[in-house]
Formats: sequence, structure tokens, C-alpha cells
Amino acid sequence: MNIGLDMMGGDFAPREAVKGIQLYLNENPSASVLYATGDETQLQQLFQEFSIPSSSVKIIHAPQVIGMDEHPTKALKEKQQSSIAVGFHLLASGKIEAFISAGNTGAMMIGALYSIKAMDGVLRPTIATIIPKENGGSGLLLDVGLNADCKPEHLNQFAILGSLYAQHILGINNPRVSLINIGEEEGKGNLLAQAAYPLLKENTPINFTGNIEGRDILIDKTDVMVCEGFTGNIILKLAESLYEIAKQKNINNEYFERFNFENYGGTPVLGVAKPVIIGHGISQAKAFKNMIVLAQKMIETDLMAKMKASFKQD
Repeated sequence: MNIGLDMMGGDFAPREAVKGIQLYLNENPSASVLYATGDETQLQQLFQEFSIPSSSVKIIHAPQVIGMDEHPTKALKEKQQSSIAVGFHLLASGKIEAFISAGNTGAMMIGALYSIKAMDGVLRPTIATIIPKENGGSGLLLDVGLNADCKPEHLNQFAILGSLYAQHILGINNPRVSLINIGEEEGKGNLLAQAAYPLLKENTPINFTGNIEGRDILIDKTDVMVCEGFTGNIILKLAESLYEIAKQKNINNEYFERFNFENYGGTPVLGVAKPVIIGHGISQAKAFKNMIVLAQKMIETDLMAKMKASFKQD
């Protein structure tokens, strides 16, 4: 399989991306061919420094870089030789099967929506994140920031996308799906939650188990947690702060260590036609390695085809 990696995106690019490739190849010497988009001269020097074999990585020269603070639509239009734009061209043309970047998040989203587009029937793609459970398991939270304002129909589709991801990527059989709310009872919450509940209840492809409250997010009460991106992003950033506080106070705890985003690599964009994974801007080697592993798993499980088939049945 062929996986594309933007080498120039992120605060520590391209060195940490190269180190991430080294970690991946040490564990998966022949699993995938990586297409590295970025400045050819810099990459060749780093690949030599870290003994990256040319048989495993193909450099695709991309002399331009989209900065973190640039306007995404304008930057993609004006910088068609950027590492992100070149990566999406490879993805759209079928030369790679997945694309990864820790660069400009907006540019990654615009690139995904305009180069490979949303799946037929998907109203809005979503982004999801792993939530560590106190019992050692993992839950999935979505949306976590892409869609700050949603309609009930959007949450209903997020539930389908999240359920399929939990089943095929996290290995959860018949995942429980819940709506994040201010109370467990049906009828609770704001207008969005009240309108979304009956849609989720009647959504037969998912195992909807009702509302959950904030206190339920970190315990084993559900597997897929659905909300609009405003709420989801606050939960995500709060969860990230738990890890940061634990580190600052020198608290060595196995559970808090699981809140380190590098363990999961990046955030998958669900609802677009091919695997796209967005990494944190401060991603280092471990995160890049895990993003490649996630992309490989999404390809191996043929997750996007399963999602497309689910929406064709609607």
C-alpha cells in the first residue's frame, strides 16, 4: 500500500517526520511504501542521516510550504506546489491511498473536501478522537471541532461514521453509541439534543443506548460519544490538559499517560472518500509513526468502502 506524508507540516518538520518514518520502518519494514512530499534537498539529507532506505520512501519534491497562520483556501490556491497540495494531488490521482499531515489544519480540511470530496450521502464530514477509559478501554468522541454548529441530521450521521470506526479500527463489537447531554432522560438538553435523540433512537444501523452526561465520558458506559464540534473540542482540550498537568506535577500514572495525543497519532477525517489524517502541530516522531500505522489500518480494513456502503443504504 502507498501512504503519503507531508514532511513540511508541523512545528518540528521535517526532522521529526523523518524520525517518525524511521520508527515506523523499524517496526514495519515492508508494510507500506511512503510518499514523502517536501523539499527534496532537505529530505535527502535527513534520510541519509537516519538511514532511511530509498526502497521504502519516495520523495516527491514540493518546494512550497503552507504556514500554520495562512488562510487555507488562499494558500492552497496560490501554493499549488506546497507539500499539502502535492499530497492531495497524489491522493486524488490514486498514486497514494491515504494522506497524513501535521500542518495547517484548515488547509487539510479544504484539501480533503475539494480534492477527494465527501462520500455520497454524507452531509458533513467529521473529525474524531480517542478518549481513554478508566478501565483500560477506549472510546471515540466526535465531532471534536470541525462542525461547531450542527443540525440533528449531522449528529445522526456522525453516529454511523463513529460506530463503523469503533468497530473496524478500535475492534469494538457492536459499539454502544450515546448522545452527550446534560441529563440521561429523553427530552433533556438544548434544541439540538432534543431533536437529535429521536433520530438516533430510530437509526437501526447503530446500537444507540441513549444520553450520557459529562461524568460518564471517562468511564465504561458507552463506546461512541456524539456531539457538535463546539462541545467536543472543549472536551478534547480538557482531556489534553489532564496529561499536561500530570507531567508538570511529575505524576507518573498509567492512566494519565494514555491522554498523550502522540499515542494515537492524529485525527481521522471521517466521511471523505479516502483516508486523511490530521496531526497536532507539535507532533514529534512517535505521533508521526502512529499516524502512519493508523493510515495503514484504515486501508487494510477497507474502512472507507464500508462507510460508503452504509450511506448507500440510506
